[in-house]
Amino acid sequence: MLRTIGSELDVDAQLGKRQIRKTSQNKRRTQQKSAVTMPPRAALSLVGLLLLTLASSEPADPSLDDLTNRNADLGARLYRAVCSRTDDNVFLSTFTLSGALLALLSAARGATRDQLLQGLSLTGLDPETLPDLFQTLSAGVQQGSAAMTLKQGVAMFPAQSVQVSLSYLDLLKMKFGGSIKNLAYAAPPEAADTINLWSQEVTGDQVQELVPDPEPQTQLLLATAAAYNVRFSPSFNASLTLDERFYVGKYHVVMVPMMFRADKYFLAYDRSLKAGVLKLPMAGGAAMLVVLPDEDVDVIAVEEEVTGEKIQAWIRQLKKTKLEVQLPRFLLERSYSLRDVLQTLDITQVFQDDADLSNMAGAGGLKLNQVHHKSQVSVAENDDITAGGDAGVFSTLPPRLTVNRPFLFIIYEVASRVVLAMGRVIDPSSK
Repeated sequence: MLRTIGSELDVDAQLGKRQIRKTSQNKRRTQQKSAVTMPPRAALSLVGLLLLTLASSEPADPSLDDLTNRNADLGARLYRAVCSRTDDNVFLSTFTLSGALLALLSAARGATRDQLLQGLSLTGLDPETLPDLFQTLSAGVQQGSAAMTLKQGVAMFPAQSVQVSLSYLDLLKMKFGGSIKNLAYAAPPEAADTINLWSQEVTGDQVQELVPDPEPQTQLLLATAAAYNVRFSPSFNASLTLDERFYVGKYHVVMVPMMFRADKYFLAYDRSLKAGVLKLPMAGGAAMLVVLPDEDVDVIAVEEEVTGEKIQAWIRQLKKTKLEVQLPRFLLERSYSLRDVLQTLDITQVFQDDADLSNMAGAGGLKLNQVHHKSQVSVAENDDITAGGDAGVFSTLPPRLTVNRPFLFIIYEVASRVVLAMGRVIDPSSK
C-alpha cells in the first residue's frame, strides 16, 4: 500500500511512474551488506502543494533585503543565459560573480556605469552605497564559509601600463575581498600562468587552469574562481551508498553512486512547473535546494522559469516531512568566458573603446576584454558531519524521493536567503 507524506501531501494519479519499496529498512541494510541490488520501487510523485511557511528569517535592513533579491535575480539571469548555450552540466558561483560585477560597477562612471546598473538589475539603487551593502551581505556568508568549505576569489588583471588608483585598490580589497595585479600581456603564457596561480591560491589548489593564453592586446581581465565542498548536516552515510541507475535521457542510462538518508526534510511542490523542491541543510548555515522535475517534464522547461522571485517563493513554501532521500554523488567543474553572456544582458559598453572605467584608472581608454569564471562543487557523504538524532527511526517507512534524472540545484545562505550558487546536473558521472 502506498505511503504518503503525512496528511499534507497529495498523491498523483501517476504514482505508477514512480518507485516505492515495501521492504523494511532492516532488509535494506541487510541487502547492502551482501551487495545485492534491491528491487525497484515506484517513485514518489510530488504533486501536493505544501502549506506556506517561512524557512528563514528576513534581512533586518530593507536595503539589504532589496540587494539580496536583486542578486538572486541576477544570478538566475546569468544561470539561464549560460544554460541556453550548452546541453551539459552547469555550475555557477553566482555570489562570487555578483561581487566581481559590483566591483566592476564601482570602477565605472557615466554611461558605462548607467548601463551596468541596468544590466545588473540594480537600477534605482545608489551605486555609492552598494560596496558597503555587499560587504555586509558577504560578511554573513564568510562566517559560514569555513564550515561550508567555500573558497572563492575575485581579481582584476590590468595591463602593465595601467595605473590603478589607490582608492580603488582599497575599495576592491576592503569591500569585495578582491585584488589587482598588473600583467605584461605581451607575453601571454606568462600572464596566463600568473592568473592560474592566483586561482589555485584562492581556492586551495581546487580550481586550476582558469584562463587560456590571453590576447597580447588585452587591457583588462576580470577573473573569478570558487570551490564548494558541500558538507550536508546531517550527512549522508557512506555505508548506505549504492550504485544505481541515473536516467540522463530516454535512451541514456548511467550507473552512479546513489547516497541514501531517511530523515525529516523540508519539501515543496511547484504545481505550475511540475517540479519537487527538496531542502538539504548544509554545515555553516547554508542549504541546497534540489529541484527535481516530474518524469514527463524536461529539466530545460523548468530552468527557463527560474528567477530570483521563484527561488524565494520555493524557500517560503517548504514544509517539514518524513522522507527517504536518494541523491547521486557528483563533482562538477565548469569554466566560462562570460563576455558574450553579459552582452545578452545588454552589458556592452564596458567592453568597447569608449568605456569609462575612470574610477579605477584616471586616464581614459581602459576597457574590459573578458570575464573569466571557473567554479567547482563536490557533493558527497561527508561522514565526519554528525548524522543527527533519530535519523531513519520511524514507526512506518516513509516515502522515498529518488533523484535519478536531470535536476537543478541552488545553494543559499539560510538566514539571509542570499543565493550563492546555481547548477544543473544532466549526468552526475561527468564533471
